[in-house]
Amino acid sequence: MTFTIGDHAFDHVSYDRSGDVLYVRSGDPRPAADVYGTPEGHAVRFDEHGSVIGMTIVNARWLVEREGKITITVPSRIEASAGELGPLLTGA
Repeated sequence: MTFTIGDHAFDHVSYDRSGDVLYVRSGDPRPAADVYGTPEGHAVRFDEHGSVIGMTIVNARWLVEREGKITITVPSRIEASAGELGPLLTGA
């Protein structure tokens, strides 16, 4: 399943239901050159060129149910709607 948020596309998605954590990445697994902790409490991973290669989104389902979206500052603010996130969080 592919997921896009803002200008960032991810081709690997994993959702941990028990922890309510959504993991997304693009490409093959690789170490991040830098990790940015967002003001919202998520983690954004960057490669050596400054491109976003992955995100760890904490309390994903809870945020969608409460706010109807997830907001992530990367460092500019991006959002994903409940409609975009619903299939990822239900395992559909």
